[in-house]
Amino acid sequence: MITGSKAFTSRILTVFFGGLKKVADTGEIRNIILLGHGGSGKTSLAEAILHKTGAVNRLGSVDEQTSICDYYDEEKHHKHSITSALVHTEYNEKLLNIIDTPGYPDFVGPAIKAITAVETAVLVISASAGIETNTRKLFELAKSVGMPLVIVINKIDAENADLPELLKNIQETFGSQCRCANLPSADKESIIDCISNKTGDSAIMDVGQANTELIESVIEADDELMESYLGGEEIAAEKIDSVFVKAMKAGTIIPVIFTNARKETGIENLLDIIIKYTPSPSDSSAAVVFKDGEETIELKADSAGPLVGLVFRVGFDPRSNMKYSAIRIFSGTIKSDTNLFINDEKKGIRPGHILKSQGEENKEIENGIAGDIITLAKVEELRVGDTIHDGKTNGKFEMPPVPEPMFSLALEPATRGDEQKIGSAIEKLCEEDPCFKVTRDVQTREQVISGMGELHLRIMLEKMEKRFKLAVNTKEPKIPYRETITGKADGHYRHKKQSGGAGQFGEVYLRVEPAERDSDPPLQFSWDIFGGSIPGQFEPPVFKGINDVMQKGVVAGFPLQDVKVSVYDGKYHAVDSKEVAFRAAGKGAFIDAVKKAKPALLEPIVNMEITIPAENMGDIAGDMAAKRGRVIGQDMLAGNFMVIKAQVPLAEITQYTGQLKSVTAGQGSYSMTLSHYDPVPPNVQQQIVAACKKEKEEEN
Repeated sequence: MITGSKAFTSRILTVFFGGLKKVADTGEIRNIILLGHGGSGKTSLAEAILHKTGAVNRLGSVDEQTSICDYYDEEKHHKHSITSALVHTEYNEKLLNIIDTPGYPDFVGPAIKAITAVETAVLVISASAGIETNTRKLFELAKSVGMPLVIVINKIDAENADLPELLKNIQETFGSQCRCANLPSADKESIIDCISNKTGDSAIMDVGQANTELIESVIEADDELMESYLGGEEIAAEKIDSVFVKAMKAGTIIPVIFTNARKETGIENLLDIIIKYTPSPSDSSAAVVFKDGEETIELKADSAGPLVGLVFRVGFDPRSNMKYSAIRIFSGTIKSDTNLFINDEKKGIRPGHILKSQGEENKEIENGIAGDIITLAKVEELRVGDTIHDGKTNGKFEMPPVPEPMFSLALEPATRGDEQKIGSAIEKLCEEDPCFKVTRDVQTREQVISGMGELHLRIMLEKMEKRFKLAVNTKEPKIPYRETITGKADGHYRHKKQSGGAGQFGEVYLRVEPAERDSDPPLQFSWDIFGGSIPGQFEPPVFKGINDVMQKGVVAGFPLQDVKVSVYDGKYHAVDSKEVAFRAAGKGAFIDAVKKAKPALLEPIVNMEITIPAENMGDIAGDMAAKRGRVIGQDMLAGNFMVIKAQVPLAEITQYTGQLKSVTAGQGSYSMTLSHYDPVPPNVQQQIVAACKKEKEEEN
């Protein structure tokens, strides 16, 4: 039992793990997220923290497959994280919640969604690899949400590590506010605390200089202290400590900390800085929920307030498939008998056991308080982004958007009759990873899964096979082309059918013209009949007939978009006119008009950001031109890397992952998002139409 002079309030949390016992109120909680590129050592850092604080009695290892954070079979096999993991420990009478996140760009979704659940981001950089693609993106993400940052340079004993050069690159890339809070000793076997020390032997820089630079960045957040400092006054250590959290929140200081997680070098110093200088939930700004799209409600981290929490992670036990939902409590207290509401649902539920997660292990606690991160089991209704509450305060949290997955594969069951099982398995995988999606193409009748890249989809299919015992065959999906018109035209169709009994009659005249590109809705319909040539009761079936064509297209079987239609005349028969007749007449007249209106194919154009070594610039730019792409910008990065921004037809880059790795010797990476649709060049359109025609003939 922790003892001390502090009198804890009744708002307490009791956690038992590995013999540890922690009693905390909201002010004694620290929540951090580990961000960084794959291979930087985030998981090893989390394992070192757990071991150093006594939460576990053995140092977990990714290579030895003993990591607490990487507990899925796929993570152990590939030796890197594929989803976020929750662990926690106790240090200096504080509860530390840690979210370990994947580092490879393919698995960025869980990291983006989890960032909303913490106060501080710890950006981990490998001393040997330096600043990599995802390092920059995740830094910008944390800054965009106004989050305090700590930078950890890990693996300081790597043979090829140039620590002075890396520190220079960090300050050039992320700003001069990145100041050393510690420095490695000359032999890199220990570290020197630069907050309390002004002397020491380090090969990177003078310890006294590091101390001065750090103090100057900290007191920049306090005008009174800055004025005293500029006046020549020596600032007492207590005053530096008192303003450090304020400086972290203001962003005037980003502590840089050197560690070697595998040898646990610098871990205690890192813990001291996290516990002492990063904000608690009580120190942070009030969380905001949005109600009815406009009204905002601020939530203070008060355990006595109304219960409001955010679901930021969903996972399934790899053996039992039991669902676990991780929730950050922003206000109030949740207990097992709380009447819990989800979003706008009117019917409450009982959450059942309140759990604390340590990797795949979950143990029950009495309650979850404001500021803490808890887990609920078997609440099937919960999804990432859901708000949970007690009915007193409802709204939606604003979460950072995830990139649109653009790498796709079409699926078909390896075993007949598995369609329903596959659908259920994919639904669970979509819940776990916000960047994994599934659609069914009504034209091609293909089930298409989409992700961030080839690696992403390959591992998701591994999950499906190992966890759900389901095998699938995959192939490249058809490119989601669209059709449109480029001119104006009139269309006419008379539907007349006499079959001995009641006949069918309907005649429609209409006019089409192009709408603005990417119009919403894709069909702009107007009923411009005057004089009753077609009774108004037949407007819906005419519209349905036109919409049938919009879905299936005219040129090559792809959906139409950006079309204005005006139905202006027609004829009907008092006896033979029926809905089915006017649906057929509307369809026929629309096809007639589209064929005359210079129809064209549209292809999806994607925005690409390609990070490459600078020496590969010419090769990549030339390749983009050969792929009918257009380079629209480029930026130099530290470390002789650069980012090329381009717009390219999706059809030209379906196999780009392998091509880029080949050109850049594995050092290149890219991301892409849908930009817009553009007309396909006439020669390419002819090839696409011919291929679609041949495919239909083969099917028939």
